[in-house]
Amino acid sequence: MELVNGKEIMQKALDGHYGIGAFNYVNIETLKSILDTAEEKGSPVIVQCSTGAIKYAGVDTLVAICRSYAKNMTVPVCLNLDHGQTFEDCKKCIDAGFTNVMIDASHLPYEENIALTRKVVEYAHERGVTVEAEIGVLAGVEDEVSASEDDARYTDPKQAYDFVKATGVDSLAIAIGTSHGTVKFKGEAKLRFDILEQVEKLLPNFPIVLHGASSIPQDMVKLAEEYGAVLKGAKGIPETMLREACSHNVCKINVDSDLRLSFTAGIRKHLTENPDNVDMRKYNQAGMELIKKVVADKMDNVFGSTNMAR
Repeated sequence: MELVNGKEIMQKALDGHYGIGAFNYVNIETLKSILDTAEEKGSPVIVQCSTGAIKYAGVDTLVAICRSYAKNMTVPVCLNLDHGQTFEDCKKCIDAGFTNVMIDASHLPYEENIALTRKVVEYAHERGVTVEAEIGVLAGVEDEVSASEDDARYTDPKQAYDFVKATGVDSLAIAIGTSHGTVKFKGEAKLRFDILEQVEKLLPNFPIVLHGASSIPQDMVKLAEEYGAVLKGAKGIPETMLREACSHNVCKINVDSDLRLSFTAGIRKHLTENPDNVDMRKYNQAGMELIKKVVADKMDNVFGSTNMAR
């Protein structure tokens, strides 16, 4: 199957009242684990690369391996740029074959965010590519994106409405209390569903995105720590909150840290138990199996996307 754009995959999720996982990948192992699980579960899926992943592996390589796997799949796959910072970031990915791009100019003054987002939208739409943007700033660190708790700010619903109308963007990431990284909360987890509900009222039937939405499964934290990892305070978004978000108009939920955590836990366990092994295929496979377990759980029990593409 050919790669689909964001509008095609997210509108069906809105209509069906389920969420779609947007899973980050940096190599064949992470991508294959995600796509194999999506096919097995009959779930639509978004796979995405950050600018850091592109520097690591190369944009043409990342597109080529995604297309190679997706062409043999029966479920829809969207390829997204995660947190593009500049017009050039987005243009490079559009030209290379991405079907959705995110321009994250949320750190800029509001009018500059509008101007840059509109420029990306115009270039992308002329080429059949859809665009995600962001209003509000998430705390935490992910690859080349970072903000302190003091710099983080919630999305203003009225501003979100005005922004969508001014830019023509296809989906919008909002800040309601999620954050990047493995330590998302120091105290009790809290998401501003009141903000989400206000955005939903102002922008009915419009795709909303949650970034920094890994749940940091504690069984994976425990496994990784058992084999030497140091993950003090690792805590994510409760899955009950993510399920509630999917009952609104949140139809794209980003997951990165959970994949890193599970892959690392599997490799640590395998190498500790098999100190004589130098075959990277074997220890990578151990990590891949745990990625698949995490992705399957999200599709079955959190996003509700299992069998939605059958």
